[in-house]
Amino acid sequence: MLYVVAWPVLGEADDTALRRLRAQYHPQEADLIGPHFTLVFGAAAEREQELRTTLQGVTQRPFWFMIDRIVRSDLYLYAEPSDGAAELQSLHETLNPAPGSEPFEPHITLGRLRSAAEAEQVARIVGRQNLPMTGRIEELALLRRAGDTLETVAGIRLGA
Repeated sequence: MLYVVAWPVLGEADDTALRRLRAQYHPQEADLIGPHFTLVFGAAAEREQELRTTLQGVTQRPFWFMIDRIVRSDLYLYAEPSDGAAELQSLHETLNPAPGSEPFEPHITLGRLRSAAEAEQVARIVGRQNLPMTGRIEELALLRRAGDTLETVAGIRLGA
């Protein structure tokens, strides 16, 4: 399976907070990959060359984002940006020419909780303690997942 992610550049305190939250609430993924915005999720291996070509054609300049809300969807906990969301949406549309079955909502997955009530409680606490967070997107990467490993197969710096 292939993925395209946008790597956030964060201040040390915000990066540490996101990594700590992912380690606590999403340990199986936190050991595999750090905080990121997923732009292409689970694409077939046959799309690798297409995704490489599309990545090379991306003209988006680096941009700032601000995470100002923690939300839950069922049992999942997400950090969602307000500023920068339109740029992430545009990158998603560039990399996914056919619309998916669900609308794209830019986010960083923080974890999976045991119940909706627990997810709601954690979302409120995390939001009060850690927000807002600001960062910058300067780089995208094409990743290949094989079992429990991720390999970077291509990357680009925005505006390069």
